[in-house]
Amino acid sequence: MKKEIVIGTRGSDLALWQANYTKSLLEDEGYTVTIKIIETVGDKSQAWNTSFDKLEGKGFFTKELEEALLKKEIDLAVHSHKDLPTEMPYGLLIAGVSKRADPSDVLLIRKEAVEDAQKWQLKQGAVVGTSSARRKCQLLTFRPDAVLKDMRGNVPTRIKKLRAGEFDAILLAAAGIVRLELDLDDLHCVTLDPEEFVPAPAQGVLAWQTREEDDDTIAAIDKISDFDVLIRINIERRILSLLDGGCHSPLGAYVDTEHDDDDRLRFKAWVNWAPTWDKTPKQLFFQTTNTEDFADKIVEHLQQLKPQKVFISREYGKNDYLSRTLINLGFALEGKSLIEFKEIKIRELPKTEWVFFSSKHAVRYFLNQKPKLDGVKFGCIGSSTSQELRSFGYRADFIGANTDTKLVGKQFAAKVGSSKVLFPIAKDSLQSIQWQMPKRDNAINLNVYYTIKHSIEISSDCQILVFTSPSNAEAYFEKNKLLPHQKVIAMGDATASSLMRLKVKNTTKPIRFDDLGLVQAILAAAHTPVNPTPTNTY
Repeated sequence: MKKEIVIGTRGSDLALWQANYTKSLLEDEGYTVTIKIIETVGDKSQAWNTSFDKLEGKGFFTKELEEALLKKEIDLAVHSHKDLPTEMPYGLLIAGVSKRADPSDVLLIRKEAVEDAQKWQLKQGAVVGTSSARRKCQLLTFRPDAVLKDMRGNVPTRIKKLRAGEFDAILLAAAGIVRLELDLDDLHCVTLDPEEFVPAPAQGVLAWQTREEDDDTIAAIDKISDFDVLIRINIERRILSLLDGGCHSPLGAYVDTEHDDDDRLRFKAWVNWAPTWDKTPKQLFFQTTNTEDFADKIVEHLQQLKPQKVFISREYGKNDYLSRTLINLGFALEGKSLIEFKEIKIRELPKTEWVFFSSKHAVRYFLNQKPKLDGVKFGCIGSSTSQELRSFGYRADFIGANTDTKLVGKQFAAKVGSSKVLFPIAKDSLQSIQWQMPKRDNAINLNVYYTIKHSIEISSDCQILVFTSPSNAEAYFEKNKLLPHQKVIAMGDATASSLMRLKVKNTTKPIRFDDLGLVQAILAAAHTPVNPTPTNTY
């Protein structure tokens, strides 16, 4: 058995960290390891200050390392997996992969450019540095006001340019920041949710590449490789390959796993794809317990997705994220709230340690009355409600991260313990969160608005119906029927239960309580048959 291994790597600080990390793992297994630095065309391009888009998965930073392997100048090449092409040169293979570091992207913001009321706390019209087509595309999707500016150099160089004022903010991979142990105390760091801002395929993973006939090095890598990570990123990179990994189109693909109620391993995939970075991307969520052809089905859905006419039971503005996204993708959108809200005056404000909001309306009708709040903490049902809270100058101390309201209630109850909680609510509303409190006396309801239903006829040519509340669903079906060509999306458990009582079956629910969740559910429904298994599931 070969006991000496030569690792080839680029010479950047991050690449050397990756090589030394691999060296340490192999030395723990009894191998003698040396490191050889090899300059790549990507390094030269950065040194020459050449403008380029960093094409993840293009081989920009890998070609010379692969040539050194084929010439037997090194035994093992260590790569950031997202930089690798999906097709290997003849005679080479990926022998294994590392554990996955945080796959997220991070938004580093100069403190002068922080604005709490804005998404990701980034001020209006901020200049953001990135040369990644994927990051450009997703940033503009959520923040079309941002001004993009290309950025070159390694991680420390990019941060230095940010500090020098060339940008208001920059986008980087979280893994690189953590691995380099950088001091960022003078900057505001926002870690972006990978289920919302979808990372590059295999981001946060190291790829260990060697020659196909080098059995000894392959055996060594087997001892340190993570097989579970390999399964997940193989799905991500298969999606990249099927969507033509050689083109400039931006792609985010992220796969994670969890055990379902039957203790089966469920694979969850988030995909964000557009033909070019300046086009609105298709944002989709899929899940399955059977990974056979999973990536192929995801890509088929992306390619065959057809714009349809959507009715949503709420008003919308042309610049809203949901309407802007759907209209840019060719969908026709009819938005009409079938209910009206009326404020209920607060006569007495109970003293509690927490206030919990189960909707944006509860936030508005409570805080618009300017109650005196001293030292209270805030809980929100989801990110959309927390964003509404932030617009009033408050920040949530708890944000639910699941569309299962009972689960959110249990998590909130565990957070607050025996504390008293005020629940500003609509009169006669369901109390799913309150029922999860260990002591019902600690849940104090305060009616701050009530609902009036307005039943009207809605165009029958709408192919997808989205109901945002039980009252809207009830108002709709007082004067409309569900037609065979229509598919139904319910925003949350309460709305789904209301539809079930109305004998509306085969409804689907978004995976998250916000507009992104609705977009994902609508795009899922725009492809599947009328009576499918849940539309966001394969």
